[in-house]
Amino acid sequence: MKLTTRVQLSVMMFLQFFVWGLWFVTLGTYLLKNLQAKDTEVGLAFGTQSWGAIIAPFFIGLIADKYFSAQRVLGVLHLLGAAVMWYVSKQTNFAAFYPFLFLYMALYMPTLGLVNAVALKQMTNPEKQFSLIRVWGTIGWIAAGILLGYLDLEKQGTLGTTFTMSAICSAVLGLYSFFLPNTPPGAAGGKVTLGSIIGLDSLKLLKDKNYLVFFIASMLICIPLAFYYQQTNVFLNEIGVQKAASKMSLGQMSETIFLFLMPLFFLRFGIKQMLLIGMLAWVIRYVCFAYGNTNDSSYLLYTGIILHGICYDFFFVTGQIYTDKKAGDAIRSSAQGMITLATYGVGMMIGFWLAGLVAQHYVVPGGHNWQQIWLIPAGIAAVITLLFLVVFNDKKVVVANANH
Repeated sequence: MKLTTRVQLSVMMFLQFFVWGLWFVTLGTYLLKNLQAKDTEVGLAFGTQSWGAIIAPFFIGLIADKYFSAQRVLGVLHLLGAAVMWYVSKQTNFAAFYPFLFLYMALYMPTLGLVNAVALKQMTNPEKQFSLIRVWGTIGWIAAGILLGYLDLEKQGTLGTTFTMSAICSAVLGLYSFFLPNTPPGAAGGKVTLGSIIGLDSLKLLKDKNYLVFFIASMLICIPLAFYYQQTNVFLNEIGVQKAASKMSLGQMSETIFLFLMPLFFLRFGIKQMLLIGMLAWVIRYVCFAYGNTNDSSYLLYTGIILHGICYDFFFVTGQIYTDKKAGDAIRSSAQGMITLATYGVGMMIGFWLAGLVAQHYVVPGGHNWQQIWLIPAGIAAVITLLFLVVFNDKKVVVANANH
């Protein structure tokens, strides 16, 4: 890969996740404190991400795989998203806030699959090259967390500013996207059908037993994953952790380190073991949160945060590469959109809904019973990990990775 292309893709990934990280981490705290929302309403707000992921294949299947270059679609979606996010920043109650957030996420979530498609199209060896590009997305998320900590918006109660900053950055990324390497549709032309519009071509991957198992496991593991995104910032602020959003960026720092090491892990472990390690890390993380506190067990809180590198990279980045290897050029974008639908869509929608109900159930005077809340996703993740260990066995892909 040429140096100029590497730089272009790295900047794309940085901005893609910087735009998201600016507001998403502190969303729960903002809703509870600034808009006086209920825990169940917080779950609804986070669920807009899932609806966006479900809508994503409609955009990607029609546009990026069939008719238009992926980088142009990426630019249009981010420019529209910038305008909508500006309106999000102006709302003062949950009833007005929710519809605009819903619309924004319907525009944003398809871009996650598109940036992967743009990056992977330029690569000759995704196992070695993708993680070194994707790491800049993690750095973007870290930069957002550090900026929030520096501005101390949580303590000042001015988290609404995060939406304004995100709108500006989204506009910048939208314009930048038009200058990315051309990523033409892999299956241009052909008859327009409902299947081509919603990306049904990628469903052929589910005929492979092992990919079907991976697909279902990806969806299910996102149920406990949703608890982390929705509840962690609220949890840390509630138990008295200062500058919680900034400290949560330690998880992305860990993710950065593991992304650089991913090529070595592919050689050592292969697909199945990497996926299993990632799933097991979710169990350990939630147990750490359940028994951690700001006094004698603060190390458990930091352990749970830092485990994010293993939780995310070993399962989700590995899964993106696994999907790309299975899909090939013709359905690359729609396959990425399909796995986004399963994970950020259906799985997290169930998870956000469940997390809201669980948090509301364990409300106590002055806050929540966090130990009981965290043990629930820990148990769910443990069951899914055990089932995946028994059922998944894609030896062919493991051997292919070992030969690199």
